[in-house]
Amino acid sequence: MKSFASLRLCENRFRAKAQSTRTFHLGQIYFGMIDFQTDILRTRLLAISVFVMVAGIFSVSATRPLPPAVLTTTAAQNQNPLTERAYQDREILYELQSPESHAFRITHDYTVRKVGEKYYFNVVRAGSHVSDPESFDLDTGARLKCEIVNGKQATERKLPITDTIKDDSEIVVTHLTRALEPGATNRIRLMETYADPKSYYLDSDELVWDRTFGRLRNTVVLPAGWYLKGLASPATIQTLPDGRVSIFVVNPRNDDIRVYLRARRRM
Repeated sequence: MKSFASLRLCENRFRAKAQSTRTFHLGQIYFGMIDFQTDILRTRLLAISVFVMVAGIFSVSATRPLPPAVLTTTAAQNQNPLTERAYQDREILYELQSPESHAFRITHDYTVRKVGEKYYFNVVRAGSHVSDPESFDLDTGARLKCEIVNGKQATERKLPITDTIKDDSEIVVTHLTRALEPGATNRIRLMETYADPKSYYLDSDELVWDRTFGRLRNTVVLPAGWYLKGLASPATIQTLPDGRVSIFVVNPRNDDIRVYLRARRRM
């Protein structure tokens, strides 16, 4: 009996100690949770304080007038900053004829945007001579009236040409079907033949093309039976379905680029 009583006493002491340990651990967890929640509360209060401070700074700044330099810049930005170069969509195709003729057929695709515009003027580059012009309205497919006039005639007729011209300048005038209305555009195509012995000629048995391009997208097509020997400009070169060689040149600059190439006849 005595041994049994001693065993019971030890068991009761062990249970009491275990209960005390469990209470201690639960207390640690409880107080740990309190500390964690306190940290969250402190973080939220800090975030609120920062927000209130920033909002106060912006509210004070909003009541102050902007500096004149900022106002000037803002007003300039509100104006249309685009020039023709920014949305340049003119495409030009040069189809080279026999090099002995120094002639090449040019095709311009151009979008008219100026409100009230009645004409499209193509001032021929000095040194070149133009013939056989044709104009088309690409929006309707209609053929447009076109004519070749010199600078003196254009001046006498008071044609609104913005380019600098001389009395002997050659100008191809395309008459639009109607004056351009606000909010509208008119896509047209002008085809014409140029002759220029200074930029297109034969050097011994090689064809030479040496001309500057001022527009964005330019394509030169060699005569049938010729292949490209050398090119001094970056370009995309391909063979067309009819066997002719096409050289596509992009001018991303706001000035002219020189395109120099040489070609030979296929044997």
